[in-house]
Amino acid sequence: MKIDRLKKIEEILTESKSISIDELCSVLQVSKNTVRRDISELEKRGFIQKVYGGIMLNSNESPEPFAMREIKNQLQKKQIAKLASNLVNDGDVIYIDSGTTTMHMVPYLADKVNLTIITASVHVINAALCYNQLNVIATGGSLYRPSNAFVGASVINCLKNYNISKTFLAATGFSLENGVTNTTPLESEIKHYVTQRSHTKVLLADSSKIGISSLMTFCQLKDLDYLIMEQEPQQKEYFNYFIENNVKLITKQGQ
Repeated sequence: MKIDRLKKIEEILTESKSISIDELCSVLQVSKNTVRRDISELEKRGFIQKVYGGIMLNSNESPEPFAMREIKNQLQKKQIAKLASNLVNDGDVIYIDSGTTTMHMVPYLADKVNLTIITASVHVINAALCYNQLNVIATGGSLYRPSNAFVGASVINCLKNYNISKTFLAATGFSLENGVTNTTPLESEIKHYVTQRSHTKVLLADSSKIGISSLMTFCQLKDLDYLIMEQEPQQKEYFNYFIENNVKLITKQGQ
């Protein structure tokens, strides 16, 4: 399947940085035409760049790098992160996903007692360094620079060792049709796994994410326990869906 091939190419480039087209054909067991179509898809997303006879991991950041995404809607993201922190209790074992909203949760967790944070996000790890009382478990893995997060099978192997009480998720977008989505197969695999493993699932998303569908769905909206936004959706169909599927909507307006 195309999605599986894209995921495999990303895994290869994350580790080896470059590969020839002939090698890709051999690894994926597909024709050169198929490989070239996959390469075009990854090139559009800014993940790779073509070189003579093959491809290499893009030395530049993606079309919209993390630093650019971080400054967008920053006030709303901090409001959402603060609301999310109210769901965290003393003694919890939580997973904080990589994302430009979830990373803002850390300062609001500083007064929690015996809290353990598991994360693949470099930004969350760095933010938690300021708070000695927070227990932090880093998953390790291969560094995926467009989101400054660890990816790969070793992340999931790490997560298998822990009982996660609550997961705080980030997403590229969400819609009724395609659920909660993300652009990167490597990250989507981790998001899907941790959603399955966690008792309580919380999505943090500002209103610009409504109706947005990206490459991969890692869970359905009905799989969530909470959706936290800075304001209520304008679309009535979302309200009806949340009520029907027992998804609790939390907004600043509702506080």
